Amino acid sequence: MAKTAVHFGGGNIGRGFVAEFLHTAGYEVVFVDVMDSIITSLQNTKSYQVTEVSEGGEVTKTITNYRAINSKTHEKDVIQEIANAEIVTCAVGPNILKFIAPVISKGIDARTVTKPLAVIACENMIGATDSLHGFIKDNTDSTRLETMEERARFANSAIDRIVPAQAPNSGLNVRIEKFYEWVVEQTPFGEFGHPDITAIHWVDNLEPYIERKLFTVNTSHATAAYYGRYAGKTTIAEAMKEPFIRNTVREVLQETSSLIVAKHGISAKEQSDYVETIIGRISNPYLEDTVERVGRAPVRKLSRKERFIGPASQLAERGICPDALMGSVEMCLRFQNVEGDDESFDLATILKENSPADATVQLTGLERNHPLFPTVSNVIFKVQSEAKETAGQPRM
Repeated sequence: MAKTAVHFGGGNIGRGFVAEFLHTAGYEVVFVDVMDSIITSLQNTKSYQVTEVSEGGEVTKTITNYRAINSKTHEKDVIQEIANAEIVTCAVGPNILKFIAPVISKGIDARTVTKPLAVIACENMIGATDSLHGFIKDNTDSTRLETMEERARFANSAIDRIVPAQAPNSGLNVRIEKFYEWVVEQTPFGEFGHPDITAIHWVDNLEPYIERKLFTVNTSHATAAYYGRYAGKTTIAEAMKEPFIRNTVREVLQETSSLIVAKHGISAKEQSDYVETIIGRISNPYLEDTVERVGRAPVRKLSRKERFIGPASQLAERGICPDALMGSVEMCLRFQNVEGDDESFDLATILKENSPADATVQLTGLERNHPLFPTVSNVIFKVQSEAKETAGQPRM
């Protein structure tokens, strides 16, 4: 019997990263989405191409053996697929997890197979699978919660692969960075063992990998985007050509590296080599990644466990003032009213309608007595003051 993997999210990451490796591992991939255009395209196309891009050239792979279901109109079909699948993955964005949880819950509850379903959320978020698990439990009858472990096991993951903006005529085809890292915790699977997916690096303790990736790759990428946009650059590669921005990214990564080395016992040499790899990756001109794509969703990026406040708060708790990271926060706060990005408009509204202290709480989730709180509040005050001056209003 063919192995089946149900994947929520038919976007570029879903097709170009997760589905590629599920396909390579021998799974028939069932895409689930609510976007009519994506589902229709997948249903009407027997294959699509994933092109891996690096300085050494391009390698194109053809992805086949997939189906697609619209969960908005065919929920019962999705439930049946989950009931018989070996694995469920998702790449939908952290804010969408609560919306896919109900149908996954129904699918898990309908399972009668002996081996538990493997559930792995592939999001740029610490503890994404834990979050999804929580939403699934909220949608499961209390009498079934005690036995859920018999039907499903939940494992957190860390994913790392740059998927740039795609050409408008690319259709289902995806251009993607050749480098990738997909790390998943193996302990939740216990005696059943984890799924056989060669691309995954299975580990017992995921936190060092998650924080190293988030506080190096995502922090540097976003820093380059926000400084680059402020400097009038279009792409990340263009931004990284500017000595000031490149040096600023390095200063930011010096701060996050000091935390990673001290907290997780990773050697300074290993982390330094990792930093150089990341700087080379985000500087890659072949990816043609735009500052606006990388910078989008600034409100999420300013939250407590994300790429700026996450490491900065931990450094502050250790008595270290994260000056470079605060520069990134300041530039992120200026990412306002960007066409096509709702969060950038939300950010502008929050800064306009709240005091610096209240905006700090709303955006970062920091406690008012946290050692980083006054520093962030001062940065917000600075950005708010500049906005008022630009609008011809008096300073606060």
